[in-house]
Amino acid sequence: MRTLALLITLLISACASQPPSANEGKPMPDRAEKSSANQFMKSDFDRMADVELAENTQSLRTLMLKLYKRNPQELAKSTTDSAEKMVTWIFDGELQHRWQFAEMQNKQSTDAIYLSFNPDYQGDRVLSFIVGLQTMLLKAHGGKKEFYLTDSVHPQSLYNVARNLEIAAWKLASSRKPTGELYLLSNELNAQERNLTFEREFGKMIGRTDLFAFMLAEKSQRLISRITQSIATMAFLPF
Repeated sequence: MRTLALLITLLISACASQPPSANEGKPMPDRAEKSSANQFMKSDFDRMADVELAENTQSLRTLMLKLYKRNPQELAKSTTDSAEKMVTWIFDGELQHRWQFAEMQNKQSTDAIYLSFNPDYQGDRVLSFIVGLQTMLLKAHGGKKEFYLTDSVHPQSLYNVARNLEIAAWKLASSRKPTGELYLLSNELNAQERNLTFEREFGKMIGRTDLFAFMLAEKSQRLISRITQSIATMAFLPF
């Protein structure tokens, strides 16, 4: 159990782009076991999959809130409610919307991410970006949010998704409208302000996903095909 605790701690903290400031530090979440029968059906790697996906989902909640704060015009396209209420509804209302939104033509995964940077798209770009990222993660995990002995996650799928997260972060930071403006404001780095919290959250997600992919590859003795290609020209990878 000490080995599992160490691995989970590494998984949660893996590869943050830079250390958090004092007021951003968070304790490792207490994940109480739901029942002895429930946990009996899980291996150590199943528990790690639970943690990896849950922590990445929490990062996406953080990113969505921050994006709405920096891009209030996008929130106004979806609702008059607060950004906090919108984020809560998106992530806690899965049984209601099932990650399908008519205003996005029900696009998911990388199709929804591409939509966020389509110059002809008039809808909520923050919504399409976050829905794309979350459904991409879910698809790579077989559409599951909890994992048991009979479940299997392919390490190559996770590795490819980590590369897709890198591409999505690059698109967020650099994709511009025909007028030259960024589609979505995120990081800010100038003489007056230094805000790299978006980059940091992506770094955490990429680190967790990569680490778990390599752990799974080691466990199953599967090789991961590493992709070396320019991030600026590379399309999203299949997974």
